[in-house]
Amino acid sequence: MRKVRAVLAAVVAAPLVAGCGGGGGGVTLHWYVGQESSGSYREAAQRCTDSSNGRYRIAMEALPNNADAQRQLVVRRLAARDRTVDLIGMDVIWTAEFAEAGWLRPWVGARGAQVSAGVLAGPLATARYRGTLWAAPFTSNSQLLWYRKSRTGTVPTTWDELISAAEALPRGQQVVAVQGARYEGYTVWVNSLLASAGTELVVDADRPDRARAGLAVGPTEQALGVIRRLATSPAADPGLSVATEQDTRQAMLSGAASYSLNYPAVYAAARAEQPGLVDDLGWARYPEVVAGRPSRPPLGGINLGVSAYSPHPEQAFDAAACLRSEANQELGATRGSLPPTIAALYDDPAVARQFPFGRLLRESIAAAAPRPATPAYADVSLAVQQVLHPPASVDPARDVPGLRRTIDDALASKALL
Repeated sequence: MRKVRAVLAAVVAAPLVAGCGGGGGGVTLHWYVGQESSGSYREAAQRCTDSSNGRYRIAMEALPNNADAQRQLVVRRLAARDRTVDLIGMDVIWTAEFAEAGWLRPWVGARGAQVSAGVLAGPLATARYRGTLWAAPFTSNSQLLWYRKSRTGTVPTTWDELISAAEALPRGQQVVAVQGARYEGYTVWVNSLLASAGTELVVDADRPDRARAGLAVGPTEQALGVIRRLATSPAADPGLSVATEQDTRQAMLSGAASYSLNYPAVYAAARAEQPGLVDDLGWARYPEVVAGRPSRPPLGGINLGVSAYSPHPEQAFDAAACLRSEANQELGATRGSLPPTIAALYDDPAVARQFPFGRLLRESIAAAAPRPATPAYADVSLAVQQVLHPPASVDPARDVPGLRRTIDDALASKALL
């Protein structure tokens, strides 16, 4: 918390620093962000460059496709106080870690109000840490249950119903595709199952001195029971233990899976690659773990942070505010199928055409379960993957105490993960 206070105090001096850092002419702002195939990020960067009247030019620095590799690259640069990092396209789980380390400048006063207005509560919460706004919500995301209408009678509402429905299908159609590889996507699944069952990975996550594993025994065993049942069922993808978002999306498009838990990119891929499938593609709310207890879908997305080491903070804040503007979020939604963080955009006709499931998506984002906002999140995620992988090895009764112990060690920096 000492580093957080230091950055907050330093923000008062930011205009003076900016004045010495080249504010008189146009500057190049380096935006480190994950690759985006539709070109919407690049066009947004060009729009903002053009509208700045020569104050700045945004140069995109593409990060790797893999989320874990993205974090490693950015962390190395920020830990080295790299002054070429101005803007960061941050995974929503990075906020606490980066803020606690003193790597971000906070959004305060009118700036903070500008990028918070009209933003959905879930995405806005991911940009905050200990009451301070550390990033501008840019895109959001959540998973839906996708299914083949031609193979589905009553749409399942619980995981038990889903697995049973898949098991009843003919051989070759039984797969429920989920992200089971040993990477962040697996932790996302585990976290949502736990939240849906009524517990959480970490309590007091934003208090490093008090944070500890949650994992109430009954709900945790119910959540892990879902993983165990699916992984040992005929409905399990033979490649479950190495399946990523791309694998599960392809399984749905190819017909190898009749059901999939995935992001809206499934629908965009179907329209682009297999338009004949679109009419057979249905969607529904993320399944419940406990019948009658509303599910807590995953919460993803990208926030925009301003590096504490940028020599051009004034321009960087202005550029980030421009990038996350309503017009650029509409661009991201309509061209790149990137769910907006601005609530009103879901009623925009162009966005509604891109997301015919937009109302459900907005509801899912509102009900979604954020991952723990702890500076130690990266180690917490590795603890989950260490104890609970591969999925077929999960034993609810045995793994609850082991998972709690490993997460406590991760929070206390005792674990070698």
